[in-house]
Amino acid sequence: MADAATAVTPARDPSTIIQWRNLIWVAVAFGVMVWAILSRDLWFLNFVHVVAGLLWTGIDLFMGFVIGPILRRLDFTTRRPIISRLMPNMIFIMTPLGIIAPTAGWFLAVELGYLDLAFPQMWWFIAALVVTTILGVQGIGILLPTNIRVYLEMQKAAPDGDKIARLMRRYVRVVAFQGAMQVLIIVIMTRFATGL
Repeated sequence: MADAATAVTPARDPSTIIQWRNLIWVAVAFGVMVWAILSRDLWFLNFVHVVAGLLWTGIDLFMGFVIGPILRRLDFTTRRPIISRLMPNMIFIMTPLGIIAPTAGWFLAVELGYLDLAFPQMWWFIAALVVTTILGVQGIGILLPTNIRVYLEMQKAAPDGDKIARLMRRYVRVVAFQGAMQVLIIVIMTRFATGL
């Protein structure tokens, strides 16, 4: 009898389960950010801001313009195992990066006196704030909940393929928009790096 029940209910693939131990790495990342902020060491703070920003931008661009279009063209049975493995990891990667990069950037701007800029240079700072606010709101308000909803739907015995397709279409559109905004923030940041 037990063998029949085991045959009907296959074991879940461990790579598709949210690994809560990844919160340790998230805590370490936030700890490094807090350390950089409290140290008031400009090099360290800039390093944290740049590394988090590069990772955030690179992953956004790769997901929006490479992985997204590939996933859109795959049938559901092929897409399901990819998304089931990808989404749990994206939760623990993108959320901290989307918080650390702008937070470290804000404290770096304070330390460098960018809040005291005169116009028209101040417009560059305002542009950076607007773009990072849009990225953060979309990331935490749209992409993170969509990640979780898709993941939970994928874990059902009979996932609703149409619902997942709708969620993924919105996800891919937002990620593509985020990719474009990331290119814009690169333009703004290179302006800061070369001097206003």
